[in-house]
Amino acid sequence: MYSPPYIWHFIPWKSHSLWCSGKMVRLNSSFGYFLIFVIFASSSSLKLKASATKKTSASSALFIFGDSTVDAGNNNYIDTIPDNRAGLKPYGRNGFFQAPTGRFSDGRIIVDYIAEYAKLPLIPPFLQPSADYTYGANFASGGGGVLPETNQLGNVIDLPTQLKNFEEVEKSLTEKLGEAQAKEIISEAVYFISIGSNDYMGGYLGNFTMQENYIPEVYVGMVIGNLTNAIQVNSLYEKGARKFGFLSLCPLGCLPALRAMNPKASEGGCFEAASSLALAHNNALRAVLTSLQHLFKGFKYCNSNFYNWLNDRINNPTKYGLKDGVNACCGTGPYNGIYSCGGNKKIAKFELCENSDEYVWWDSFHPTERIHEHFAKTLWNGAPFYVGPYNLEDFFFTKENLTIADEVDDLDNNNGGLNFQ
Repeated sequence: MYSPPYIWHFIPWKSHSLWCSGKMVRLNSSFGYFLIFVIFASSSSLKLKASATKKTSASSALFIFGDSTVDAGNNNYIDTIPDNRAGLKPYGRNGFFQAPTGRFSDGRIIVDYIAEYAKLPLIPPFLQPSADYTYGANFASGGGGVLPETNQLGNVIDLPTQLKNFEEVEKSLTEKLGEAQAKEIISEAVYFISIGSNDYMGGYLGNFTMQENYIPEVYVGMVIGNLTNAIQVNSLYEKGARKFGFLSLCPLGCLPALRAMNPKASEGGCFEAASSLALAHNNALRAVLTSLQHLFKGFKYCNSNFYNWLNDRINNPTKYGLKDGVNACCGTGPYNGIYSCGGNKKIAKFELCENSDEYVWWDSFHPTERIHEHFAKTLWNGAPFYVGPYNLEDFFFTKENLTIADEVDDLDNNNGGLNFQ
């Protein structure tokens, strides 16, 4: 059922004058050059660079698929267990939202910031009543996995179901806007995918049957194969999607919940078996994306190195203005790794830190709003070591080269400024 798609067979691991007060003033050569230079240098709107650029909109919609890292509230509308909900305080306590929204964070999540940088409104959960999908939709579900078998407890929305829900949005856009405009939105949109953690933590490490039936390498192949199918076969690419963003897996074994499960938890170490699966997944995904870019016309992707980025903050929090990279702000037990935040889980008691902005981890499984914001900035226009071959800004905005004449026209149009003859 989960044999990798065919893509796996291709994977190799004179003079100058100046208008002044309505009169043209002739300048001698040396003074003219100097004055023009001063005018350009003193204006914040002008640059004397032939390579200057301006940004124009290239994408105006964002579609989101994934798990609790990017769930904006879909699980509020399904019959699921308390572990898969984030609708009670102190979730969302950082003040941007008036009340908990179902986001597994103390505030906003990574896709909220991406929408902000792209000058889009907040992308609504697919299941939100009367949601407007004109600028995209969020299909993510806390507890969801790539494989349908990953989390059957609690009726979460797995990736295959999320793709079916995308088809419903496609139909809705066609009915509302017409076929041509709907197709344009679908083809120009950015598709952001953050999923896989649950497949390894619960679907494999928490499932002895899976461990007996599949060695880790084969299981990773199943997850990556099905994720590739979602992109490639009768799904997103076939419907016109071309620009994809991926949040790679973090060092899963360093989550407070898994750190507490480590047999050597008293020594403060991460659960290396989980982190090794995350690394294997990231390496396999990187190889697949490279091949897809060569095989499929127009396919572009923004992949991320969230593993190393977050690992550095876990191990060196003070370097980034943080105080704690190990313990969760909200939870109980060792490292606050017992998943009790919100008081509606199996264990109702939980401890809460004063300032979550000082922490890497918000609860036993999820980063703080501050981490979401900082990595969103990295995905947007960060260093090539952490994001590539494209960044998300490349997908949402086209950068056009400007000549000096363009810049002068822009200044004149916007500021009633200077005309050079």
